[in-house]
Amino acid sequence: MAGEGRSGVGAGEAAGIEGAEDVAGPTGIAVAPPGRPPDNGVVVQATTASSNAIGAARHAHLQPNAFAIEKGNIVMTRGEPSPVLARTLYVVATPIGNLRDITLRALDVLEQADIIAAEDTRVTTTLTSHYGITARLASLHAHNERQRADEVIAWLAAGKRVALVTDAGTPAISDPGAALVRAVVDAGYAVVPIPGPSAVIAAMSASGLAAPQWLFCGFLPATASARARQIERLRTFGCALVFYEAPHRIAATLDALAASLGAERQVVIARELTKRFETIHRCALGDAAEWLAADTNRKRGEFVLIVEPAAQTPPAETKSHDALLAALLAELPLAQSVRIAVAATALPKNRVYERALALKKASAR
Repeated sequence: MAGEGRSGVGAGEAAGIEGAEDVAGPTGIAVAPPGRPPDNGVVVQATTASSNAIGAARHAHLQPNAFAIEKGNIVMTRGEPSPVLARTLYVVATPIGNLRDITLRALDVLEQADIIAAEDTRVTTTLTSHYGITARLASLHAHNERQRADEVIAWLAAGKRVALVTDAGTPAISDPGAALVRAVVDAGYAVVPIPGPSAVIAAMSASGLAAPQWLFCGFLPATASARARQIERLRTFGCALVFYEAPHRIAATLDALAASLGAERQVVIARELTKRFETIHRCALGDAAEWLAADTNRKRGEFVLIVEPAAQTPPAETKSHDALLAALLAELPLAQSVRIAVAATALPKNRVYERALALKKASAR
C-alpha cells in the first residue's frame, strides 16, 4: 500500500472544496438524504452534461428515455446515465490490469464525483488521466483509513459526491474500504456499489473447476507457521478454496498448499489476469512447484490460486462395498453398475452413485 499521493486532500483542504450546499444540493445535482438510499423515493429531474471522458461514441447507442428490460426475475434498465447523488459514497470497481475493462457506470460516477478517495493517488491518476477525469484525489489506504473516514463523512455532510477506489479491482475485497463503508453507513449516509472488475471472479470463471461452492480466503499469513495453521483449518472443506498471493510468496504458498491439502488436489494458477502476459495454468498441487520453477517469469505478477474441493469421505457402509462397485464398473456402464449395487446392498441410490463416480474418477487417473 502506498502512502499519500501528491494529489491527496487533507482535512484542511476539505473546507476549500467549493463550499457546503444545503440538502437540496447545488443546481443540477440530486441529493440522497442521510440514512436514505438514493433509489428509495428520490425523484431526479436533473440533466447530465456530456462526458469529456467517455466521448460521444459512448452515448451513441443510448435512447433518450430510460426503460426496463425484463427477463424472468432479471430487470435491467437502459437510457441516459443516472446523475451521481450528493451526500453519497460510491464504491467503484476499477480495472485489474486492462484500462478498457472500466464500466460505463464507473466512468459516469468518477466523472461526476467531487472527490475520489484512492488507495494510491499516483496509481489512480493513470486511470483518471486516461479518461480525462478531473475530480480531486484523496489518499485512503490501510494506514489512514479510519482517520480519513472522518474527513469523508465531513465531505458528505457538506453535500459532496465521493467515490472510493483501490489500485485495482473492487474496494474492500482484500483491499482498503470496509472500515470506511461501515463508518459512512453508521453516520447515516448512503453507500452505492458500482460493480466491475474482480480478480477472483475472473479467475473462477476461467478455472474450469466444477465447484458450485467456493470460499474466498484472500491472502494467507506471511509467516510459514501461521500460513500452515490456516491451510490446515481449510483442509477438509468441501468447497473450492480461492487465495490471492504476491510474487515473492507464491513458491512458499504452493509448497504449503501441497503439503497440507495433498499433492493430488488440482490447482488453477492464474497470474497477471487481463494483462499482456496473462497465464492460467491447471495442474496437481504436487506438480505446481516444478511448473513455477521452469520459468522465472512465472513468478512475476499478482496471483489467484484456486484449489479444487476436498474429496468427501464416503460413509463407512458405502466404502465397505467398494470391491463390489469396482468389479461392476470394470465390466458394466456406470448407471447399470449403480442399479445392481443398490439392489445388492439396499443402500441409498444417490450415495452409491456418488461413490461410483468417485471410484470411476480415481481409476481413470
